[in-house]
Amino acid sequence: MKLVFFDDFKLGAVKGDRVVDLSSAVSDIARVSPQDVLNTVISEFAQRKGKLEAAIAASDGVPLSSVRIRPPVPRPQTIDCMAVNYMEDGTRSEPAPINAFHKSPSAIIGHGDTMVLPDCPATIFEGEAEIALVIGKRAKNVAAADAMQYIFGYMNFIDGSARGLPPAGNTFFQMKSRDTFAPIGPFLVTADEIPDPQKLQVKLWVNGKIMQDYNTDDMAHKIPRCIEWLSSIHTLEPGDIVALGTNHRGLNPFHDGDTVELEVERLGRLQFKVKDDLKRTWARETRLMRQEKGFDTPTPQLTGKYAPK
Repeated sequence: MKLVFFDDFKLGAVKGDRVVDLSSAVSDIARVSPQDVLNTVISEFAQRKGKLEAAIAASDGVPLSSVRIRPPVPRPQTIDCMAVNYMEDGTRSEPAPINAFHKSPSAIIGHGDTMVLPDCPATIFEGEAEIALVIGKRAKNVAAADAMQYIFGYMNFIDGSARGLPPAGNTFFQMKSRDTFAPIGPFLVTADEIPDPQKLQVKLWVNGKIMQDYNTDDMAHKIPRCIEWLSSIHTLEPGDIVALGTNHRGLNPFHDGDTVELEVERLGRLQFKVKDDLKRTWARETRLMRQEKGFDTPTPQLTGKYAPK
């Protein structure tokens, strides 16, 4: 099942190139917020699945192109992001120590929305193409062997970054938790539709040019280990997001006016715009391109405020 919020945050399901309104099937849920509706559907999915499937079967829906798609997980309690969690196409000799960071829920935007680059002295702005999972039931001290049963579904996730902010060594919060720095969606795909999440192709395009292209089989700490480790630190609740990291070799600078598209196999294609009122520019290089030139730093800023003199 592909769940989606659309227009004024109606809950729907994607049916081919159409969307079916599920409002009547969830009308018994007190609508405090869209996230509350989603969390209830997730927590009670086993009991509600039949009614949802019946509603989907009974309606032809309306074209997806005729609605405004919203973030499929609009305001989770927690966003955990795994850090340095890929083997980088075999260029790492061993996995980095398992690590993660929090991203603010206010960073979330959806399909068709805009990532806004702030006025701050970042050396570069990047967006990491990732697969994210959504927790299906309360998870605390979960063993790796049991971890997959705690997953409700998967979706596309962009981890926006404002890198190089001063002071050195004190950057993760201000780098990662900016408003609009977590584009997600367009859909939340239930786990039963993803036979093997550790074997999915991840592709990111900027203005139609592919910049990241890797497979989740390169993940260093696999999904069960991530859930085991995170749930040993804090309780994960239904509707929480775990972003699983990226292969950094394709990371590239985002500019004003860019159209960015992310497609993880089986999860649909997320598209969003980039806006920078300062019109800063960088060379159109990936980290891999820089490495092949003998540099171990991201491409430097070329023009605009904060460009090196």
